[in-house]
Amino acid sequence: MMNKSNLVPCFLLAAGRGERMRPLTDVLPKPLLTIQNKSLLAWHLEALAKAGIQKVVINHAWLGEKIEAALGNGQQFGLNIQYSPEGSALETAGGICKALPIIAPDNYFLVINGDVFSPNLPISTLLETVSRMRADPSKPLAYLLMVPNPVQHPEGDFYLQGTTVGDTESVESEKLTFSGIGIYHKDLFKDLEFGAPAKLAPLLRTAMEQNKVTGEKYTGPWHDVGTPQRLQELNAAYE
Repeated sequence: MMNKSNLVPCFLLAAGRGERMRPLTDVLPKPLLTIQNKSLLAWHLEALAKAGIQKVVINHAWLGEKIEAALGNGQQFGLNIQYSPEGSALETAGGICKALPIIAPDNYFLVINGDVFSPNLPISTLLETVSRMRADPSKPLAYLLMVPNPVQHPEGDFYLQGTTVGDTESVESEKLTFSGIGIYHKDLFKDLEFGAPAKLAPLLRTAMEQNKVTGEKYTGPWHDVGTPQRLQELNAAYE
């Protein structure tokens, strides 16, 4: 029987240049770098397929043709993959806005940074969250997976209190780092100019002021694969 929650489309962000990963990214887009001989994108795609997600859209800019050549139409993963090419990278929100006609969500959709490594990512739990968001009369605009602040980002991004994510400190709130994994309502992007670069953080902050952003603290394995050294360490750790 078709589970409505599995009809949530997923957008994978893969358009970044990966400057800090050079020289590795001079010849390969960062999301195709491998951990245990499997690309970062392949780790995500296998997890999405396992959770029953069917439709995936991937944006790309730098060496994007290599991403399409490696992944094709997604048949090898049991997925339907489509692409949103960008002449030059449009930043996160700009890339999402440009891809929205292809993602074509009814309301909510899942977005994952192509360059994070999170084995055991609880996609099924996120799909349950989508069902709850759809039923919520307050119509939240975003749900962010927050993680403990990593060594390279000690100051964190946003404050989490209960399930509310905000930009100002409050009693009992904890400042955490945004994982690059979130659920968004298409309306979050409705005021953006199609094809123009736009950052995600300002949109989230505006939504936070309206109490429209929720989230959770995730303590499972999560890594921002930001440098060649970190990639090397992860390959050793997951041997």
